[in-house]
Amino acid sequence: MVDTSTSLLAAAEAKAAAPLLKHRLHTGSIAAAAHHLKLHECRFDSARFTQLASDGLEALELKARAMQIAAALDATLPADFDAACQMVERALAPAVSPDASSSGDASSAGLAGWIVWPLGDWVTRRVAADPANLDRGLQALHALTQRFTAEFAIRPLLRDHQAAVFATLQRWVDDPNEHVRRLCSEGSRPRLPWGLRLQALVRDPSPSLPLLGRLQDDPSAYVRRSVANHLNDIAKDHPALIADWLGSHLPGAPAERRALLRHASRSLIKSADVRVLAAWGQGQALVGDATLAISPARITLGGAVQLRATLRSTAAERQTLLVDYLVHHVKADGRTSAKVFKGWQRELGAGETLLLQRSHALKPITTRRYYPGLHKVELQVNGAVVAEASFELLPG
Repeated sequence: MVDTSTSLLAAAEAKAAAPLLKHRLHTGSIAAAAHHLKLHECRFDSARFTQLASDGLEALELKARAMQIAAALDATLPADFDAACQMVERALAPAVSPDASSSGDASSAGLAGWIVWPLGDWVTRRVAADPANLDRGLQALHALTQRFTAEFAIRPLLRDHQAAVFATLQRWVDDPNEHVRRLCSEGSRPRLPWGLRLQALVRDPSPSLPLLGRLQDDPSAYVRRSVANHLNDIAKDHPALIADWLGSHLPGAPAERRALLRHASRSLIKSADVRVLAAWGQGQALVGDATLAISPARITLGGAVQLRATLRSTAAERQTLLVDYLVHHVKADGRTSAKVFKGWQRELGAGETLLLQRSHALKPITTRRYYPGLHKVELQVNGAVVAEASFELLPG
């Protein structure tokens, strides 16, 4: 199984080119599923399942492949949901460790890896069709997540049955299996990459906070990474809540929790949230003065400017400084939009002067369109703007 600092699928996306990623689910995966399901139910129509799951598969991308296989399962597994779940559970391989490879879908021992994704979606389909299946469906996801992940399958259930699912997750935070404990955090992340956005939890993340409080000191780094990412999700919509969390959980925290909280703070540190910086001892204003110089004054797209920042201390004590800079990019309508770029973390001694230099390139990229005009650059120290300068981007 892949290392899941964000999510299993997002991590895999970063490691594999898109044309190859879809091949995680292939005709071999389908054949393995047909074989292992047939082993545990001789009446299972494995031929029909294989035909439905494989039809036009090569033209489909990864998610569409998973949906098609899930639909084939729905059409061919027993109508009795409990019987179908028992059949699927018997077909599973033994639980895998978090650092195991995710490349395989099955072995002689049973199903695991990427083929579990459509199995989870099949569970979600059956619960959506009959909400009375919820408890049995959660039981099935408990088994499935130990062989790959159920972080995507559980999200529609959280959306439609939030209170009931959270009641189950409250029990699962003490589960002996780390995959299950991780699911409590990863499955309920408001903004999980590739996953259904849980708008109710975007608006109000309070139902997940008791889970995160229990899991932030989990013995498994695999679980703690998920908690950090979950808190960082919350920070995007509720920065004050994360600042409060740091105030309650950072003082006296053991090393593992400090590392988790630092990772959870990353978005707010980047945006120079004053309360979060203060929690990490970086919120004090610069005692001294600063200048920012930019050269050349004019560039064309594809060029670069040199930033030269000078910080001079007038303090009697050493200062810890988090130094970033904001570029106010010109938009098509002439307005500007600021983007924070990480700079330096430095110690500035009493009476010292510090010179910082950085080359900042403006090259064509797919995620930003550049427009000519005057671009203001602000130098930011511990969340406060202390100097500014500008350069002009000329028409290309």
